[in-house]
Amino acid sequence: MSAMKLKKGDTVKVIAGKDKSKEGKILSVNKKNNTVLVEGINMVSKHTKPSAANQAGGIVEQEAPIDASNVMYVSGGKVTRIGYEIKDGKKVRVAKSTGKVID
Repeated sequence: MSAMKLKKGDTVKVIAGKDKSKEGKILSVNKKNNTVLVEGINMVSKHTKPSAANQAGGIVEQEAPIDASNVMYVSGGKVTRIGYEIKDGKKVRVAKSTGKVID
């Protein structure tokens, strides 16, 4: 398995599945399962019991994880792959299409 090149806070575009062509920000990354949780993408209905935090309970809409292979990083409004380069003795992420340093 290759390294996960996406990080929390990255803006990504969905390239496959029911939410194809939608964009959102990554809320969390699960490297073990190779999945990401993207804001407003892959929404599912979850039935919850009443609790101290949620007095009413009922049906709640929330994001479900999506496979990392189904999203691409967005740089300057266009999707791009991510590579790594050594700059000033540090390993940095680089957008393949533009060559710009991401972080």
